[in-house]
Amino acid sequence: MTRLEDRILVQEYLAHKAEPKPLSDEEKAELESRIREALKEQDAVLVAHYYTDPDIQRLAEETGGCVADSLEMARFGNRHPASTVVVAGVRFMGETAKILNPEKRVLMPTLEATCSLDIGCPADEFAEFCDQHPDRTVVVYANTSAAVKARADWVVTSSCAQAIVEDLDARGEKILWAPDKHLGNYIQRTTGADMLLWDGSCIVHEEFKYRGLEDLKALYPDAAVLVHPESPEAVVDMADVVGSTSQLIHAVQSLPNERFIVATDNGIFYKMQQLAPNKTLIEAPTAGNGATCRSCAHCPWMAMNGLENLLQVLEQGTQEVHVDETLREDALRPLRRMLDFTANMNLKAAGNA
Repeated sequence: MTRLEDRILVQEYLAHKAEPKPLSDEEKAELESRIREALKEQDAVLVAHYYTDPDIQRLAEETGGCVADSLEMARFGNRHPASTVVVAGVRFMGETAKILNPEKRVLMPTLEATCSLDIGCPADEFAEFCDQHPDRTVVVYANTSAAVKARADWVVTSSCAQAIVEDLDARGEKILWAPDKHLGNYIQRTTGADMLLWDGSCIVHEEFKYRGLEDLKALYPDAAVLVHPESPEAVVDMADVVGSTSQLIHAVQSLPNERFIVATDNGIFYKMQQLAPNKTLIEAPTAGNGATCRSCAHCPWMAMNGLENLLQVLEQGTQEVHVDETLREDALRPLRRMLDFTANMNLKAAGNA
């Protein structure tokens, strides 16, 4: 085992240990009431990722905040007038909010919530990798540190990666991609672009296996299979729909199927069921069962976001995200390219509608 793999395992273990304890309905109600008041008093807005606890997602919606994928979280935080943005997710999402909004205070329920893709792409090693291939355009997934973003030419999310790589490929550019090898492989196969891939993966999506999915599909042959492209190639090839979190949610709403086998973090079920209450959602099997399962289809770092630490950060002003100004300016450039590209893409789509 490499030192990096060892570090990821240790941080997974610590994340599971730091998951909030279960709360009674009365405790939840009291905490939520205090959080609502604290958001008003602090001129704060709550932005939550689809993979966080359903109670946090619901609270974000009910208080005028946002539940979204990482791209829409970035857009929402950028345009919202609140002076404080509270990001319920993992650390790179808080850093992205700060990079885009240096004048705002950005808080997180815990700064310890990281990501296996982020851990698996150390900035110094990545910079050395880039230096070895100076002829390539550097494209990094949003699930990376501010320091890695600062080394990139482009930042992408799973919802816009294919369109951006297609555009770069049409210009004849060769690409250095990081950190998720499965998403990179999927983009490479669908675009035909010349891509050199960093060897990273998501501990949640890598657990979905072809054999278990095949067995489940045999039980529910009428079910549409929804897969996030961070999954292994064999799993992706079984999918009826491959897409980002927001794209998979849209598929549940728009497809005629009554049943869906969902191969992504099970935190997404809250929004899927909310928007398609008459559909049946089936969790795709992971590699292990019980104690042998590493993530059990739910990110341990996302699970660190709870009502208690959310209230604590609002009342105490701790867990604030800071990004060095020089680093922020370097990371802002590739982020702005992504946001400008997707804004233009949406304008074109609207014009063709």
